Amino acid sequence: MAEKAVKKLDTYVWKGANKKGAALQGEMRGASINLVKADLRRQGINPLKVAKKSSFGRRKKKITPKDIAIFSRQLATMISAGVPLVQSFEIIAQGHDNPSMQELVTTVKSDIEGGSSMAEALQKHPLYFDELFCNLVRAGEHGGILETLLNKIAMYKEKTEALKGKIKKALWYPTAVIVVAFIITAILLIFVIPQFESLFKGFGADLPAMTLMVVALSKIFQEWWWLIFGGIGLAIYAALQAKKRSIKFNHFLDKMVLHLPIIGPIITKATIARYARTMSTMFAAGVPLVEAMESVAGAAGNVVYGDAILRMRDEVSTGQQLQQAMRNTNLFPNMVVQMVAIGEEAGSLDSMLAKVADFYEEEVDNLVDSLTSLLEPLIMVVLGVLVGGMVIAMYLPIFKLGSVV
Repeated sequence: MAEKAVKKLDTYVWKGANKKGAALQGEMRGASINLVKADLRRQGINPLKVAKKSSFGRRKKKITPKDIAIFSRQLATMISAGVPLVQSFEIIAQGHDNPSMQELVTTVKSDIEGGSSMAEALQKHPLYFDELFCNLVRAGEHGGILETLLNKIAMYKEKTEALKGKIKKALWYPTAVIVVAFIITAILLIFVIPQFESLFKGFGADLPAMTLMVVALSKIFQEWWWLIFGGIGLAIYAALQAKKRSIKFNHFLDKMVLHLPIIGPIITKATIARYARTMSTMFAAGVPLVEAMESVAGAAGNVVYGDAILRMRDEVSTGQQLQQAMRNTNLFPNMVVQMVAIGEEAGSLDSMLAKVADFYEEEVDNLVDSLTSLLEPLIMVVLGVLVGGMVIAMYLPIFKLGSVV
């Protein structure tokens, strides 16, 4: 019921004056104009005008992981400054530009005011606060170190998002170029090549083989363009749906990605970095190893590694050392296993895993930079051959006609 009541809160624009007569204005969220006026009076402000803010142009934005990371950092800062928890939520909600994030923070605040712990309030929103986040908050509440763990969560989220950004950077550029190249090629084949074809019919001479091939391809695109574009769109949609719903397809896709010649090593190192970072954060928070590994499996980002981590959890629960369980999967490099073994023996597993994460995050960064440097000239060559080949094929008959004349 509390959540439904919070969703009815609207934003009101107000103008007023303080006790000294100075003019003030601002925005405030509330259930009605009268409640907003009462709230302003409690703050020592005489409300002169209060009106509901127009929703025109106020489009709700999606809540991103970056928003959650900033929220964690802000909340940790507020608590360290001695601001009460509920008031911290209120300040963060009022200061956020994203209306969706404002509603989320206000909803969590209302649940806490209703008697729920912070972890329980966050668990009601699994889309934004995953099991890892809630487990760390619960550990912080029980241990009285909520501020410390919120800082760790913020750091974890920031580093994880930075890693995701590097992977997207590696994949976005070639994908965008391939899409643009396909669209340009299709436009040439459907609209430009037919103009040359009508010109060639008046030549009365045999066309070169390269020209005939391009003309034949152009006819296929002209006749079946709807099937080609529709088939590609349908294939992409089917793949996305299968990824959402099929565990087997996800397993196949993740396994295939790991074995790709150039992208595979980047994905592998990024997954190991994410595993090490998550495990280090959980272990440093005092979460038991077996309990932590379930959350780590969900945060791995790859089904192959996620399944392997769950098998490791089962082995560790029977008394097996973590480094031996990692070795049994045949997925982790020897260096990672050795560092984990040293960490277990020295009692500094969290710091060793953090070092592993730092190392592999830097490796991913270097690989992405190298890949970008390699792909730029390669893509230019491919585009040159593709577009230049069609241009040459269209001008060959003209050159041939000129030599005959």
